[in-house]
Amino acid sequence: MTQVMNCVGASRKIFAYMNDNSDKAQSDGKEKPEITGKIELTSVNFSYPSRPNRKVLEDVNLTLESGQTVAFVGASGGGKSTFVALIERFYKPTSGSIFFDGTPIDRIDHEYFHEKVALVAQEPVLYNGSIRENILYGCEWATEEDMLRAAKTANVHEFVMQLENGYETNCGERGAQLSGGQKQRIAIARALVRRPAVLILDEATSALDSHSEDAVQEALKRIAGKLTVIIIAHRLSTIEHADRICVVNNGRVVQTGTHFELLKDVGGLYHSLVARQSTST
Repeated sequence: MTQVMNCVGASRKIFAYMNDNSDKAQSDGKEKPEITGKIELTSVNFSYPSRPNRKVLEDVNLTLESGQTVAFVGASGGGKSTFVALIERFYKPTSGSIFFDGTPIDRIDHEYFHEKVALVAQEPVLYNGSIRENILYGCEWATEEDMLRAAKTANVHEFVMQLENGYETNCGERGAQLSGGQKQRIAIARALVRRPAVLILDEATSALDSHSEDAVQEALKRIAGKLTVIIIAHRLSTIEHADRICVVNNGRVVQTGTHFELLKDVGGLYHSLVARQSTST
């Protein structure tokens, strides 16, 4: 049953992309350049192949520096998560180019690329195995030291040490034995054990309560500056300390800056989004 759940968890994500009938961003790239986390998008336009007449991203020119924490915010359907799809290489731009440390993304070896770029989604898939097995899943080469380093950085180690069986504690099917915040931190540890240059969090805290969210935020503080972190966020309180915030509206990046810089623009979209969330809480 555990093996079946493993396959189900992976296959759901695969079929979600296959069902879009798109031209996936597969390539025969062979290069394995040093990737430090600098990402450049140059004149990027994108439409989903199933909806070719609707531009999701339009004329995006953006540079993310290595080691920065960069957040993408905006209204639902504005194009935020499409950045993840392109940067994660799930799709090719309709036009324009994406570079990682100066190398075109489609020239980079696919397997090598996904060792360097890790994704944590809103609903991480945990398997019916121990916490140790879940952190090391897919990284059979990793050592105990690697696992502990990732767990401590992801703010996992503290709560695990309070469990009777420690890292041998069973997560249960889909992580049923753990809280939402604990599952997300384990997913972050699983990503970090690969030593990626880029970590992408796609709405990773949107379903968490404030206590669990705080624990995940503490994990992100420990990561800050060590790799490039890209956060797709709906809850704006989670990205106030980002080095840079990109406000996306109708497929365009309409504002960039820090939280406090953007708040000064009282007529800007970011100020409006913050005010709207403040009045609804």
